[in-house]
Amino acid sequence: MAATVARICLQSVLKAVNSLLGMVGIAMLLYGLWMVRVWLRDFDGSPFDHHNVFPPWFICTSLGAGFTLCMVTCIGLVAAKYANGCCLSFYMLIIFLVILLEFAVAADILLNSEWEKDLPYDPTGKFNDFKDFVESNLDIFQWIGLFIVLAQGLSIVLATALRSAGPNRRSSYDGDEECPSERLPLINPNGHRPEYIIAAKNGNWNSSK
Repeated sequence: MAATVARICLQSVLKAVNSLLGMVGIAMLLYGLWMVRVWLRDFDGSPFDHHNVFPPWFICTSLGAGFTLCMVTCIGLVAAKYANGCCLSFYMLIIFLVILLEFAVAADILLNSEWEKDLPYDPTGKFNDFKDFVESNLDIFQWIGLFIVLAQGLSIVLATALRSAGPNRRSSYDGDEECPSERLPLINPNGHRPEYIIAAKNGNWNSSK
C-alpha cells in the first residue's frame, strides 16, 4: 500500500514538473511566432529579394527549442502515466542530452569572449536588437534559465525514483474489477448451490424423522 501511494505521488510530481516545462516551451513558441510576425512586417518594406532571404536563425532556434521542450513534455507525461521502465529510460536520456547541450552553450558564452563570431551571419540585423533585449532583461532570463535547468534535473531524479519503484500495475487490477461477475464462476463454480443442497438435506432429514 505504501509503495502504491509513493508511486502515485512520484507520478503526480513528475507530471507537474513536465507541465511547467511544457508551459516554458509554449512560451518560447509564442515568442518565436511573434518574432516571425515582426520580421515579416519589417521584411515587406525591405529591398531584399523575398526568395533569397530566410527567417533569422535565432527565430528558428527559438521555435526549435520551444518545440523540443513541448515534445519532451509529452514524452515525460506518457512515461509518468504508465511508469514503464523503457519510457522512463528514454525520457531520462533525452533530458540528459538536452542538459548537456544547454551547458555546452552556456560554457561557450561564458568562457569565449568572441562567441558571437561562432554564430551564423544575420543579414537582417535583427540579432542585435534581440541581444539588446536579452541584455536589458538579463536578470529575468537568468532566472528562467536556472528554473529550466533545475526542473530538468528534478525530472531526472523523479524518473529515476519512479523507475526504481517498479511498473504501475493498477491497470491490471482495474481490468480485474471490471468483470467480477464473469470470473466468479471460474473461481467458485458451485458457489450458488449450497442453498439447494442444504434444503435437500433438510427435506430428507424431515422425511426420515
